[in-house]
Order: sequence, then C-alpha cells, then structure tokens
Amino acid sequence: MYKRNAGSFVKHLDFLILDILSLILALLLAIVTRFGGLEVIYPAPQYYREVAGIAVCADILVLFALRTFSDVLKRGIYQEFVKTLQQAIGVELGVISGLYLMQRGIDMSRSIMVYLPLYYIALSYISRLIWKRVLKVRKPADRKLLVITQSSMADEVLENTKTGEYQFVLVAGFVFLDKDMSGEEACGVPVVANRDNMMEYICYSWVDEVLVALPQGSRRPAKLMQKLSEAGVTSHLVVMTSDSWREHNEIMEQIGRYIVLTDAMNNITWSQALIKRLMDIAGGLVGCIITLILYLFLAPAIKKQSPGPVLFSQERIGRNGRTFKIYKFRSMYMDAEERKKELEEQNRIKDGMMFKLEFDPRVIGNQILPDGTYKRGLGDFIRRTSLDEFPQFFNVLKGDMSLVGTRPPTLDEWEKYALHHRARMSVKPGITGMWQVNGRSNIVDFEEVVRLDTEYIRSWS
Repeated sequence: MYKRNAGSFVKHLDFLILDILSLILALLLAIVTRFGGLEVIYPAPQYYREVAGIAVCADILVLFALRTFSDVLKRGIYQEFVKTLQQAIGVELGVISGLYLMQRGIDMSRSIMVYLPLYYIALSYISRLIWKRVLKVRKPADRKLLVITQSSMADEVLENTKTGEYQFVLVAGFVFLDKDMSGEEACGVPVVANRDNMMEYICYSWVDEVLVALPQGSRRPAKLMQKLSEAGVTSHLVVMTSDSWREHNEIMEQIGRYIVLTDAMNNITWSQALIKRLMDIAGGLVGCIITLILYLFLAPAIKKQSPGPVLFSQERIGRNGRTFKIYKFRSMYMDAEERKKELEEQNRIKDGMMFKLEFDPRVIGNQILPDGTYKRGLGDFIRRTSLDEFPQFFNVLKGDMSLVGTRPPTLDEWEKYALHHRARMSVKPGITGMWQVNGRSNIVDFEEVVRLDTEYIRSWS
C-alpha cells in the first residue's frame, strides 16, 4: 500500500459554499422544528451561534479528510448519496465532539442533534444534484481543446474527454497524424490541420490546451511535446485510460530528478492514514485496558493448569517482511513448538502455508481420551473466544499492527511464500481481517486466505 500526498484543500469552491449554506439552513430548520417558531433564531442566542461555528468547522474538516468533492462531477446519483451520508455522519460526530470539548453538550437539545443530520443530508444532496445539473446545462465552454491523435481513435478520444470537468471544454478540432483530412469532419468535429501545419494552426488560432492521444504502446512524441511547450500551450499526453489507471492504482510523482509512475495495490492519502492510525490508537488503548482486566482472571487459571509465563511472545512477519514480536495470552503448553513437528501430518492446510489442526493436543487442558473422544480445556476456550489475541492491542499501540489488516505469518510460513502470497503483507498485520470474518477456521485453502486479504488491501478506504 502506498501513501500519496493530499491534493488541494477544496477544488470546487462553489460546492463548498453550497454545502456550508445547506448545513446552516439544516441547523436553523432543526431549531425551528424543535421549538416550533422563528423567535429563537432572530436574534440567535449565543449558544446556537457557537453550535453553528462548530458545525461549519466540522464540515470543512470532514470535507478535507474524506475528499468529498474529489471527482464530484463524475459521480452518479447513488455515489453522491453515499458521499453525502458519509459527510453528514462526520459532521454529526464533529459537532458532538466539539460540544463535549467545550463542555456545552448538556445545553444542546437531543432532538436538534437528530433533526440536524436528516435535514443536512436532504439539503446537501439535493443542492449538489441541482448544481451539477446547472453546470452541465449552462456552464459555457470557456476553454478550447485541440486533439492530436490518429483517425481511428477519433470517436474513442471524443467519448473519453466528455466526462468530468472536461465536459465543459470545447473540442475545437482534430489533427490526425496518420492521414491528412484537413477541411473534413470527424465525429462532428472539424479536422483543422495536419501533421505538417499543426504548429502553425496552434500559433495563429485560439487554442488553450492540446491533448495528444496515441495508441497504447506508442513511443512518447518528445519533439512534439517540446514544440508545444515552446509555444506556451498547456499540453496533455495520454498515458492510459482512467479505468486501467484505477485498476493498477498508479500515480505520478517525483523521485530525485526522475518523474516516475508509481504502482501500488492501494494508494491512500496522508489524511486517510492519519485517521486509521488514530482509530488504532483509540482502539489499542481500550483494548489494553480490557487486557489488564482479563489478565486478573486468566493469569491464575493459566498458571494453575500449566506452570510458566502467562504471556506468550513469538517472532512474526509484519509489513513488507519486517519482523516484530507478537504477544498473546498463552493457550498452549510450554513445549508446544517442539511438538509441532510431530503433528505436521494432521495439518488441515496441506501445503503447510499455515498450521491448523482439527484438535490440538498442545492446547492447555486438551486431552484425547482412551475411547478416542476429545476433552477440551481452558486453552481451547481461550482460543475459541479469541481471548488469547487481546495482548496484541499492545502491538497496535506500538505501531507493529493495526486493528484491521492481515494476520501475520510465522517465520517458517513466510519462507514458503510464493511471490503472489507476499502481497498480503504489503500492509500492517491486523488483529482481525477479511478471512477471519469470512470463515476463519473453516477456510483451509490458503489461496482463498490470500484472495480475501488482497481483496481487503485493494478495496480499503
């Protein structure tokens, strides 16, 4: 997983203003609904002015964190509603947090806190849809785009440029590099020049930007791009379509003096990484407190049935192959690692990529009775209820692990990994993850474990 830098704070100022106005109006409607009249608004009491200020600040912070207006013109009705819902939840939590920090929460009507997000979702969602429709219908094409391509790609290029913000850019004409069609039309757009006289046309005509779109695999037209730069024209060279870009999660950046195309399983902004880390810290603190409470009860029981340390530590593989020491409540006898080799044949995962037994006699209290039946003990209870995992909240606080991720393999398991298996460790390991909540012990195919883990890495947001 790769972290990329955050973009501009707000790309669409008009949408920001609409959103703030929707939020303020939602607060006013919530107040009127609660108190049944306008007299509480004019003049607004100092308290509600403070609430409005907190709400606006929360709105801007959430807009920044969630990048709500990124690709706003490309989203459909459903995607827009999801974004609006996420924004409303964030604002609601921000207002509650702000009132708590100011010690004013007791003064706030709970009814208003219920009405506020409902009105806000409705007003913000409707205003966004209306404003996008207005922009599409009325916004004039104030920029002219010249497209340099091949004749066979004219239809494709025209279709691909008519999305997002470039739907408001006028395609002034085509220049085909493979044939001279000057004076003709292609897809309703005039062909204004050919390979030989296109620079003359650019110099003496109104052209704001030039798009160079060549077939995939073509060599970069360095001389053409240099001439366009000398002419002072903003030029764009097509690298790939947005679909393949999203598929490969590639971003453009700079390493030293090199401009590079970076490919990662998932690219996240620094703000997203910060939010995830803050959630880990909060969850880790709560988990450590619970761990201390569990220790008071589990420590005597573990020591009574199996003398030795209460906590078990082991070297595991973390993000990108780093090693770290994982902590657990000990659920096995002290000689469990030595006995592991004796039980290899009973491993439910036959390729040895993980180690799972139907019944593990190394677990504290587990016994195979003379009649062949199983007696399960304390260790089995600790493992089935996942109580043994609680000390890993300390690993989360340290930063070795996350609350959600992929389970860390042992050193011997890591050595058996094929190339595509290592992809599951491109993020911090987690206390829980996709394959745990989708079957856990019932999944005995390691390839399915890898598939679920990589699905989480690629789709995480």
